[in-house]
Amino acid sequence: MNPPAQTLPTFGDVLAAAARIAPHAHATPVLRSRSIDALVGAEVFFKAEHLQRAGAFKFRGACNAVWSLSEEQAARGVVTHSSGNHGAALALAARTRGIACHVVVPEGAVKSKLVAIEAAGATLHHCAPTIAAREAACAEVQRATGAVLVHPYTDPRVIAGQGTAALELLNQCDGALDVLLVPVGGGGLASGTALVARAQARPLRVFLAEPAGAAETAASFAAGHRVTDFTPDTICDGLRGTLGEPNFALLAGRAVGASGATANDVEVLVVDDVDTVAAMRLAWSRTKVRRSA
Repeated sequence: MNPPAQTLPTFGDVLAAAARIAPHAHATPVLRSRSIDALVGAEVFFKAEHLQRAGAFKFRGACNAVWSLSEEQAARGVVTHSSGNHGAALALAARTRGIACHVVVPEGAVKSKLVAIEAAGATLHHCAPTIAAREAACAEVQRATGAVLVHPYTDPRVIAGQGTAALELLNQCDGALDVLLVPVGGGGLASGTALVARAQARPLRVFLAEPAGAAETAASFAAGHRVTDFTPDTICDGLRGTLGEPNFALLAGRAVGASGATANDVEVLVVDDVDTVAAMRLAWSRTKVRRSA
């Protein structure tokens, strides 16, 4: 269930989110590998968001959303639909404020992820494995509890919170980056990253990595409008979601340069699953860090 139409978040919202979540979120490290630099022919900086609380960047957006609530809103708790990281992140964020969290989960979701969501303190509500069923179940929980919806990627508070990862990375690298490369599924992290990139004094390109089996963002960019009629087929289970409407609006926007001219500053790179697996193995072997199952 998408939230009502709202003003798109701005870079100012990302700055506010960074201050808001600072007492709760980890400042994650940046990893380096000389051998990967040599392979790529450039300096590469890996933002280790798998070391974030709840195991993913998702905590940033969830935490910003939870702590943006008024006291009256917070007292009613929060609700979302998720089969993985966002659900666990929102549950943990809700726990930091001592409020209730409801997560609608689809049948067939990975059991270990459901265990993680429940362990973080959420009440689970099961539904059929379709977006329509998830949204309908969320709406029912809202009616029954009065909980505030925190959508996994279209919520402006979530987008702003996810953007703090890029902001933090730039600060850790003294702003000396030419390109930001991020995955894109629903588009929360991607659009938050674009907000940060466009606010920089020097040109900064954003590349979106998308699995070939769920490349609706690439199709949307090519068509000039959101393409939502697709069936995902990829091992990247976190990137199977449909690109959100506000996310597309932010990503497809054209940046205005110092000369006043506009330019496309976001590009989609479509990646086969075979190449994704190879890249994961390379990163694990060279950085010596991987997330435990």
